[in-house]
Amino acid sequence: MTVKIYFALLSTVLFQSAIAQPDGYWDKERATSKEIILGAGNRVAVKSEDLPVGTTEVVYRITLLDENQQMANSLVSLLKAIPDPTGISQGSAGAVFLLSKASGDDKCKYAIFNAASLATAYFTSGKTDKACFFQETPLNKDAKRLTVGKSSCLQSNSESIWFGFESQNWVMKQKIVLEIVPWVNNKLGRGWNPDSKNDILKICNSLKVIKKVRKKDQFCNCFLNAIVDKYTYREFSQLLAVEKSSEIESFTVQCLKKSGETYIFLDPIRDEANKYFIAGKTEQAIQLLQHEIFDKGYAVSLDYDTLGNYYLLSKQFAKAENTFNKGFTLDNSELSFQLNLAHIYLFTDRVDEAKEIHKKYKFQNVLSNLSWKQQTEKDFAEFKKRGFPDKDFKKILRILD
Repeated sequence: MTVKIYFALLSTVLFQSAIAQPDGYWDKERATSKEIILGAGNRVAVKSEDLPVGTTEVVYRITLLDENQQMANSLVSLLKAIPDPTGISQGSAGAVFLLSKASGDDKCKYAIFNAASLATAYFTSGKTDKACFFQETPLNKDAKRLTVGKSSCLQSNSESIWFGFESQNWVMKQKIVLEIVPWVNNKLGRGWNPDSKNDILKICNSLKVIKKVRKKDQFCNCFLNAIVDKYTYREFSQLLAVEKSSEIESFTVQCLKKSGETYIFLDPIRDEANKYFIAGKTEQAIQLLQHEIFDKGYAVSLDYDTLGNYYLLSKQFAKAENTFNKGFTLDNSELSFQLNLAHIYLFTDRVDEAKEIHKKYKFQNVLSNLSWKQQTEKDFAEFKKRGFPDKDFKKILRILD
């Protein structure tokens, strides 16, 4: 082949590579590169490096070298110019590009096996009937591509492949260079196949909330996608139990938010906190809401109103004021925040500020069937029962008359 033709073919490969839209990468970090010294007339079985999860193609090259001869270019360096494995099989250009110009006069036969036991049996007996590929004609160089679904040598879950070599030199040793480079599909490389996805769906269907979710399939699809987007299968599997539990809870609430059903998860927590409060265990009620709802970012305006009331009724006025202000920022249409702020002002010697709020909202309803005045009177009655100072209550009620 003339130099001019070779460079024309090389240009073709590079052009094809430039327009390709690769959906994976050549994993040079886990490529196999082994130099094998094979005794005269002997056989050897050689295992590839572990193939990464998501391997859908491998390219291998076999080169026999004379003593002291070196490879001109490694297979990895050649593949840098081909960002997609389909570029390898685009006519003769790919084949010329992959084959080393350097090779010796020695020749060998080789076979490929997809199981260690078969490779071991070959080494012992030399039988190739169980090989997934056998090169019967001795050669001094070869390069091929194996593809999942097209070659029985490579399966979607293959962890490695084995090469068996038989020397055809009955006098001298041979030097064989074996190079294998895997192509990793970006999506499959994350380890999410039908089996691993089903593992996540089993987790989804075991959740306590799943019985109450209206659209279970949509919820579990959201749950699955949330995990797949954040973790590889291996990363998720290796999480500590406490880490995995926390993440599962986070994804659960995330997907309930999308369906507008967060109440399914959060209402039992709110009910438990309310039971603590009714039983006089106000601090436990506060801690439960704080740790399980607020600290995890699940709080809505309802939760700010509830927590603020727990603080207010336990006379933690500064914390109550801060909570109500945050709630009002979150939902400025909720008048209960303003009414509760007016109560706090009353109990912290800011009567004039309390009056201003009452004057502003006295003609509005806190709820559709509950006026501002009615709610104020109801709250004042509760405060008296709990022993709050009531010296300024009449001043407020006169404003509301």
